[in-house]
Amino acid sequence: QVQLVESGGGLVQAGGSLRLSCAAAGRTFSSYTMGWFRQAPGKEREHVATISRGGFTTYYAGSTKGRFTISRDNAKNTVYLQMNSLKPEDTAVYYCAAAEAINWDSARYEYAYNFWGQGTQVTVSS
Repeated sequence: QVQLVESGGGLVQAGGSLRLSCAAAGRTFSSYTMGWFRQAPGKEREHVATISRGGFTTYYAGSTKGRFTISRDNAKNTVYLQMNSLKPEDTAVYYCAAAEAINWDSARYEYAYNFWGQGTQVTVSS
């Protein structure tokens, strides 16, 4: 079991930046592949980014590649999502998720992840 708590959301103007954090407690953090997802009002939850256990491999959704960066600090049991050049369409609740074992072909799917945080709201104004 691992407990995940997101933070860092808020209101930002278009073109601005935010850094989300997800703190993990429980089993060894470095044993999990970590991902970020988001859900906008009236839409399904969608994949944002995934990072491997050691932090050496990353995978991004097309809509965020080049603007968002996922990273992790295993010593601090935390995964981050740096979001730059934010757009109003990035407005959503952002969730972090942990996968015990993952096939990278499945990294963009919710079912690949075993544990989820409660989410943090990000609102981008135009």
